[in-house]
Amino acid sequence: MDKTISFIQPSRSNLKYLKWSYESIRKNLGYRHEICMADDFSDDGTWEWMKEIAKKDQNVKIHRNNGPTRLGHTILYDTLVDMSTNDIVMIYHADMYALPDMDTEVLKHIKPGVVVSATRIEPPLHPEGLEKVLMDFGIEPEEFKEQELLKWYSEDYKPQQKTTEGIFAPWAIYKEDFQKIGGHDDLFAPQSKEDSDIFNRFILAGYEVVQTREGCVYHMTCRGSRFADGAQRNPMGDVTMVGRETDEWLLQNERSTRNFARKWSSYCLHDDYLKPYIQPKYDIGYVVKNCDITGLRGLEPWSDGMFIDNETLVEHYIKEEQPNTQFDLKKRLTEKLDNDIIVEFDLSELNQEEFEVLLILPEIIKDSGKVGEFTIGIFNIKINKIQTYEKELIKCNTN
Repeated sequence: MDKTISFIQPSRSNLKYLKWSYESIRKNLGYRHEICMADDFSDDGTWEWMKEIAKKDQNVKIHRNNGPTRLGHTILYDTLVDMSTNDIVMIYHADMYALPDMDTEVLKHIKPGVVVSATRIEPPLHPEGLEKVLMDFGIEPEEFKEQELLKWYSEDYKPQQKTTEGIFAPWAIYKEDFQKIGGHDDLFAPQSKEDSDIFNRFILAGYEVVQTREGCVYHMTCRGSRFADGAQRNPMGDVTMVGRETDEWLLQNERSTRNFARKWSSYCLHDDYLKPYIQPKYDIGYVVKNCDITGLRGLEPWSDGMFIDNETLVEHYIKEEQPNTQFDLKKRLTEKLDNDIIVEFDLSELNQEEFEVLLILPEIIKDSGKVGEFTIGIFNIKINKIQTYEKELIKCNTN
């Protein structure tokens, strides 16, 4: 029996894109694949449309978050994976158009322990990248140049490589492999950085990542909560995204970025094809002299423990920041640091260049390779024990 895919599509008040995406799957890939859709408390008739489609299409499963709190795709991806009935699931955005044979090309490479991404063809909303193809066939369904896209794709699209190593949505995986590592981490709910987190965990778990260049989607991009309205063109006809992010998205992206730093002690790191690489995760504590609220906000996420000699300041910061994280800040901000590695410095001497030393400290420790005490610039570094903990982050137990 041929392999089939369960497409995983959460949606929040972006019905016209979801309709466009659903129709492309059925038109170009047929009805053999399952489509699992979730309505995240939408206000544009999404749930009513989903119920109508589910009556007509027996290979559709639907779920609704009745609100009033938004769950986000970090949670709803996993809800839909649990609902799916196929062995293979594909994380698939509601603003993606499935090009002919995309499923066939993905399934050529899928097997247990392998994550397969399709290639995105996108309008130039974001900078160029080796993992995608920039071509403008429209930025809204009502202006979508479908026939031009299909003609270009069948006649002119000639990828130089059949596959590369990298991962980005849409990506497919065996459901068992997805659930084995616990799915997405709800530390990043409702959205932002949940993909970078799970991609790191795939790599650490030993999964192979493959991007097929012969199976593609057209991706209108950013049609969820990131933007308040559709993409716009300036008078010259160019796409512009300047100043378009909603306050909600900006605040959540900041929260998730800080939580990513707390968990991984690094930014999201990847090569030019978007294959992740992971720094060693050491247990590092900071002892900071002359610390103020700005320094505390900037430094706390990058440490695993921190001591500053100002109890009032610590209490103020915990009250302000604790609602934004699942990490227990009282345990992280303590005078009894027992971290494997202790870094002491004076905040008044910290500049951007010195801060960047903190960011690459895991690589410095890896190269030093021994217990002991030494100084780099303004930092006095005492290594009590050398042990890495990144593999303890593979399994997510929060959902």
